[in-house]
Amino acid sequence: MSNTISRTTETRFSMAKWQQRLDTLRAAHNVPGAALAVVVDGQVHELASGVLHRGTGVEVTTDSVFLCGSIAKVYTATLIMQLVDEGKLDLDAPVIEVLPEFAVPDPEATKTITTRQLLSHTAGLTNDFNHDTGRGDDCLAKFVEAAREVPQDCPAGTIFSYGGIGYVVMGRMIEVLTGLTWDQAVAERLAAPLGVRHLVTLPEQALKFRTAMSHLGEPGVDPDPAPEWDLMPRSVAPAARVISSAGAMARFAQMHLEGGVAQDGTRVLSAASTAAMQRREADCLDKWTVSGDGQGLGWVLNNWNGVGGFGHDGAAIGQYGYLRVIPSAKMAIVLLTNGGGARQLYSDLFRELLAELAEVTMPAPFAPAENPPAVAIAPYTGVYKRAGVVVTVSERDGKAHMLYEFVDSMAGMSPPLHIDLIPVSETVWAGTGAGPSFSEGYMPVIFSVLANGVPCVIVGTRATPKTD
Repeated sequence: MSNTISRTTETRFSMAKWQQRLDTLRAAHNVPGAALAVVVDGQVHELASGVLHRGTGVEVTTDSVFLCGSIAKVYTATLIMQLVDEGKLDLDAPVIEVLPEFAVPDPEATKTITTRQLLSHTAGLTNDFNHDTGRGDDCLAKFVEAAREVPQDCPAGTIFSYGGIGYVVMGRMIEVLTGLTWDQAVAERLAAPLGVRHLVTLPEQALKFRTAMSHLGEPGVDPDPAPEWDLMPRSVAPAARVISSAGAMARFAQMHLEGGVAQDGTRVLSAASTAAMQRREADCLDKWTVSGDGQGLGWVLNNWNGVGGFGHDGAAIGQYGYLRVIPSAKMAIVLLTNGGGARQLYSDLFRELLAELAEVTMPAPFAPAENPPAVAIAPYTGVYKRAGVVVTVSERDGKAHMLYEFVDSMAGMSPPLHIDLIPVSETVWAGTGAGPSFSEGYMPVIFSVLANGVPCVIVGTRATPKTD
């Protein structure tokens, strides 16, 4: 069963064709429910398929909302750039000029870390610190205070390493400079000027709408409703939680596609800041996990066999979201899902959409060669740690192996992942058995060395330093 809506009758986009493909691919990959929105020819087209909750059978509609996880970071980045437009913030000034209470254990780094580094994930701040500071409006202020004791994963300004703490810090900066809570800022400075209702940030706000339930399960079978809808505390929302319909997110993307102007002509962001967000700030060693060839100010920069684009992915307890924008084709695609083989659905569906509507060929899925090179794992064995995560690389029964565990504030987010490693090159390995969210079959694992000489392993675009 499906529900569709189109904003135009004259278009290259065939609602019937893409509804059929969405229905077919969603079922093939055991995704309970999905919502798709495509911006093409200046119009937004919305489709829906499946159910919001396998226990109740409530159908997905185009106005249904999903947990969008880390796609929240691009909304926070947009709010930051609005403050740049207003002359209230200098991206290259130290963060402590706005937040004197901001700190990391390294006093020198505390003095020098900038907002630009936070936006581009080059400040060395860790990702998996989901510290719960309660439901009060002071939750971000308390988070920033608690994060002062969290060590950096990497020296500031040396490497791209995806991190969430920096986006919570920027959420607090938004509060200080606007006098609003971050949640209010999203509502008043983004949702309202974009003219979208189905964009909220708090769980109680989602109750106004048809809301997708999270589902979990083994690959290849229909997943079951998760024990919890969402485990993310309010304090990490600037990095990890917006709740949106696909159509509302498509209108956010369309604004960035149109130089900062909303569909009704309202200017949300300056053309200069819109362009700045899309410029390369850092290279990514992991070019496969989120198709990330580089990093802009908030946006992940994509490269599809020479055609540039930008976007972001998000995950929240079985719910996965994918946002891609292709400026040369004036096109954006949003896919929101609530469990199952979401990554495979994304890969198959976006590959077809991009080929037909943007003449873009997505690269083949990441995978090892049929005859992998002979590379020893011994130089990389050991324990790698960062806040919330422990990675153990070893050799078991003559094969390379990686154990990926969530600990401390992240404990319980996922069972430990036992991953076999197959060499792709001297430093790049393909991980197996990592689940449906990481890749179409293999997870990239990259070994590198930080600027301070410490070895690290990069998994899911996050650099984790070696400790043993």
